[in-house]
Amino acid sequence: MKGGDEEVATPAGPPQPLDWKFSQVFGERIAGEEIQEVDIISAIEFDKTGDHLATGDRGGRVVLFERTDAKDHGLSRRDLERTDYPISRHPEFRYKTEFQSHEPEFDYLKSLEIEEKINKIRWCQTANSALFLLSTNDKTIKFWKVQEKKIKKISKIIADPSKAVGNGNVASSSNSNSPKPFPTNGVSPDRSCNHLGNDISFPPGGLPSLCLPVVVTSQETNLVARCRRVYGHAHDYHINSISNNSDGETFISADDLRINLWNLEISNQSFNIVDLKPANMEDLTEVITSAEFHPAHCNMLAYSSSKGSIRLIDLRQSALCDSHAKLFEESEAPGSRSFFTEIIASISDIKFAKDGRYILSRDYMTLKLWDINMDSGPVATFQVHEYLRPKLCDLYENDSIFDKFECCLSGDGLRVATGSYSNLFRVFGCAPGSTEATTLEATKNPMRRQVQTPSRPSRSLNSITRVVRQETLGVDANGNSLDFTTKLLHLAWHPTENLIACVAANSLYMYYA
Repeated sequence: MKGGDEEVATPAGPPQPLDWKFSQVFGERIAGEEIQEVDIISAIEFDKTGDHLATGDRGGRVVLFERTDAKDHGLSRRDLERTDYPISRHPEFRYKTEFQSHEPEFDYLKSLEIEEKINKIRWCQTANSALFLLSTNDKTIKFWKVQEKKIKKISKIIADPSKAVGNGNVASSSNSNSPKPFPTNGVSPDRSCNHLGNDISFPPGGLPSLCLPVVVTSQETNLVARCRRVYGHAHDYHINSISNNSDGETFISADDLRINLWNLEISNQSFNIVDLKPANMEDLTEVITSAEFHPAHCNMLAYSSSKGSIRLIDLRQSALCDSHAKLFEESEAPGSRSFFTEIIASISDIKFAKDGRYILSRDYMTLKLWDINMDSGPVATFQVHEYLRPKLCDLYENDSIFDKFECCLSGDGLRVATGSYSNLFRVFGCAPGSTEATTLEATKNPMRRQVQTPSRPSRSLNSITRVVRQETLGVDANGNSLDFTTKLLHLAWHPTENLIACVAANSLYMYYA
């Protein structure tokens, strides 16, 4: 068959690997510049439309960015339809506003300092062109409304003698003809009206002219962030997750041992739906590490544990969800257990795919993709930095083994991404038959690492299992040690475009494909 018929008959193969390019950077670090602790970004999140991006830092600040490439043309819809713009135009963002979300606090009952660091940010449904989001530190969740308000300005000063007044209740026209009121508290009315104090006094007829400002609302607008509600005093341990429900009315917050369900409109009451705290704390075997609502079903949520398991629970089963609907965990290979097995098995982050069919989890060494309809094991496993396995002792000594890396999925569900050390991040293809496994560095030249090591073999792989072989070559070919102090913990994938925003210390980098 020829022409178009030939294309139809050809079976669709896995998507081609993406060619990633640098897009933007905010807060780029200058060589030799000392980074302030409060400026390090600790949370990042796109909203559902992808038009806004929020970041939170260790100083308790939330910074908002807005998409500009869709607004730059300034044309009507009909003009835009007639104009031939290139389809490959990638998303671009600009700084929108920032506000102080949390301040450092002190718990006097427990003699405990509460950091202002933002742990998580989640966008809520918009209303009346206002933006709503949740932000949390270790103990307190806040509900913010960000809205444009018109600026009020002083336009002119009135100085009309005919409208001059005294102290607000004595007018120049009512001077001698009106009857005098009765004395109050034994003080003559003349004295009480005309002598307000030792320093201020008005003449009997009032001032000849009193200048009054006239305030008018201008067309200029200013973004104002206002804290609508504060949800506090509900967690004994540090909050590690917050997640919005698809019903738009409720959200969950999770700490090491409990998950609470909140209503956005009620800040003084929450319901405990998961409680792992044993009667005797010596019997504690695992803690909650992450929790997230299902993107479509408001009655379902998942949470991960430090044992490497994911539990899917159904809120319709009981008020306290001690029993799970499904348990996802991978059986341990015989003879593979070591001192570090439980530590590196701890899941640091989970994310639902957009359609809710799959769950992506990140433990210290791997990314795993789970099908919620198949609890026998993950459908795919991606080795992130297998070359670190011989160095687990060193990583344990410097506490790097406890770093919590986040993960994300593309909007179409065909790719997953997560971070590593030396400001590297990995992008894997998870479509059937895909061999995509790309390593990028959070710099203006994301492919720099690959250019510097031309001896490294090509990245085309025949199977997912060969990712391990490629990763062992990820060690610097010049013998330089990896930098464990520069770690890429936080990143987010745009919901509709192939755009990744990732965090390197105090810098926000964006890459498109």
